[in-house]
Amino acid sequence: MLKSLFHRLFHRFPSPEKSDARVDASAPDSPGAGIPAQQDPLNEESSLAGASSIENIEASIICREAILDRQQKIVGYQFSLQKAVHARVRVQNRRILHLYAEVLVRNLVQANIFPLLGQRSIFLEIPDSFLDHPCLTQLPPANTFFILSSAGDSNAPEHDHLLSGVRALRKLGYRVGIPDPLAMPAYFHLLSEIDLISMQASQVDIDKGDKVIDFILRKVPHVSILAHSLSGIEDFNFCHEIGATLFQGPFIVSRERWQKADLGSNFTHLTMLLKKLQQDVETNEIVSIFKQDAAITLRLLRYINSAANGLREQVTSIGHAITLLGRLPLQRWLMLLLCSCNRNQPRAAAVLETALVRARFMELISASWTVPEREAIFLTGLLSLIDVILRQPIELALEALFIDGDIRDAILHGQGVYAPLLALARACESMDMNRIISAAELCGIHPEQASACYMDALSWTLALQQEVSD
Repeated sequence: MLKSLFHRLFHRFPSPEKSDARVDASAPDSPGAGIPAQQDPLNEESSLAGASSIENIEASIICREAILDRQQKIVGYQFSLQKAVHARVRVQNRRILHLYAEVLVRNLVQANIFPLLGQRSIFLEIPDSFLDHPCLTQLPPANTFFILSSAGDSNAPEHDHLLSGVRALRKLGYRVGIPDPLAMPAYFHLLSEIDLISMQASQVDIDKGDKVIDFILRKVPHVSILAHSLSGIEDFNFCHEIGATLFQGPFIVSRERWQKADLGSNFTHLTMLLKKLQQDVETNEIVSIFKQDAAITLRLLRYINSAANGLREQVTSIGHAITLLGRLPLQRWLMLLLCSCNRNQPRAAAVLETALVRARFMELISASWTVPEREAIFLTGLLSLIDVILRQPIELALEALFIDGDIRDAILHGQGVYAPLLALARACESMDMNRIISAAELCGIHPEQASACYMDALSWTLALQQEVSD
């Protein structure tokens, strides 16, 4: 396991054909995650695959947002079509809505991330008339929630047909959710048959929220309540207080007014090591700091001996381990340790996952850059959320890590050679298709390439976390 982990962390730079652009750009930070979808051709047997239905549909974006539980731990992801595209499609007929649902499912199946989910789930919003489409059964029942949506037209399925569709999916092991049944009375008859209710936070005030959730939990005490579109931590706290059980939205990486805090001796030793690496000091100086923290030293030796097991003899010297690993990979390893040292804080693990996806994505789209540049690009993505991870003001966090130059310029000011890559990563998290297209153009790559890299980055991060937890 650790051999694979070591390989993922230090020996997996992509081939240099993917990108050669180095242009300047900037964009504000945004949470969420958008993935430009690869348009998988629908097979000839699909009743929705006519060319006339497809030719007017632009390249879509699949959005990914993490869903957290009451302890603010990630329990799954909602995948959906990019909001601007989806909003435009809602005015079309059900045939187009079905086409988009099928494209979404097929892209997820093609991405094959399900083996990496572990106990986590995926949440998909689908038209209520799509329940019997055969493509849905390509998704893993144990990991899948379907959330019904209404087209708001006269062709909605009959109550009995809808009820039988929900029961059929649940019999196969899938879980089914609906919007707030008090706001959407057409789904009220499904209440005893569903597993989840989705509520938009902005439409719930304290009086209504208490009453709705109390009513729902009295009727169906087993059901999960998903509060979505939470913009800040205040929204999370409110929905948590009134009884919601699942939470989704930009609040995950939202910033607060943090004060400088003592993060402990482990953090201090890690920052000292990073400073010495930045100063390119002699190895014996780095070794002396390692010796001040037995836990970090043992972790380094365990990584080296488990990952590099092709060696004839076990590595017992810190200096030998540093030489074998190399200084750039050592810096990355230390940064990952540092970003993990506060992971027991609420949201910390979820934010770290977002930062890892961002870092890996930026590294993938900078394939033609030199190895030292790609290391710096990876760190730019990783550290772009360091303030949220450590709950420290961003300037203080970067100062403590002795980060300056191009990395600092990209994170703080959206300037410099790494800024366009960070801008594209942030754009892919914004669920704004126009912004993604614009940022990809500035990086000299096609949105479809960004799509493939982003899904690769998600898969890499899930695999990395799975191996660390094993």
